[in-house]
Amino acid sequence: MLSRRSLAFGAAGASVLLASEAKAQSPPADAGQSTMDRIQQTKTLRIAALPGEAPYFNKDIAAGEWTGMCIEMTKDIAGVFDAKVEYIESTYGNSVLDLQANKIDLAFALNPTPKRALVIGFTHAFYLHGFGMVGKKGFKASNWSDLDKPDVKIAVDIGSTHELSARRFASHAQIIALPKRDDCIIAVQSGRADCVILAVNLGLTAVKKNPGLGEFQMLHSPRVQLPTCMGIRMETDKRWQDFLNAWVDFNRGTQQIREWLYGGLAINGVKPEDIPPDVEL
Repeated sequence: MLSRRSLAFGAAGASVLLASEAKAQSPPADAGQSTMDRIQQTKTLRIAALPGEAPYFNKDIAAGEWTGMCIEMTKDIAGVFDAKVEYIESTYGNSVLDLQANKIDLAFALNPTPKRALVIGFTHAFYLHGFGMVGKKGFKASNWSDLDKPDVKIAVDIGSTHELSARRFASHAQIIALPKRDDCIIAVQSGRADCVILAVNLGLTAVKKNPGLGEFQMLHSPRVQLPTCMGIRMETDKRWQDFLNAWVDFNRGTQQIREWLYGGLAINGVKPEDIPPDVEL
């Protein structure tokens, strides 16, 4: 059984929620100025930027420039206000605390977990992040039942939604829990594990970076998908949230968000034709 740990769902949908986040106090009352008013007056949009989290964020250390799906989304949002973008380097867990402290206006690629919903607000989902697996060469699985066997060895990163899903839907398999996602990849490459459970973006990227792995395959029956949203500060003035919801609905409906995602995936060499047809983006 899993221990009582808080789970954070991010880039994939699978980071450990910081203990400090779980212990966060109730959000502070508005500090006299709403997010919408601050952005319109200062012409600055502050976001949490996460180094090394492609396709969402990628930083060129030499040039100091940011690229990625969420960077393009940010630029488009800022453009509506003729505002510049200020990047505050953070992590998935810390971005929640940054919102509470009013250090940032937006935190990207967060899953609306119940604990998080107690301390920050969320926009509509800008896409649904599905789960699948990357196996060793020749290992195939399309349903969770294909993995739910005593002779199957599944690698998962400790405390993630990958682990939660594997223990729930493949409880008869041998679960190999390791500290980091990279450890899970190595376990598959070395033959210690048959496969690793990964969210779509992480799985597609892992295959591109590690040619020795097998292909990424979506898992069905059930199909595990988590909404990916933008996090915002809790405040009584709802204009910022209402604007962002309208922005998400419009850009998702016109397939613009899909194009930004494709551009982010391309950072790691993932092309549209590399994405399995049963992956919904």
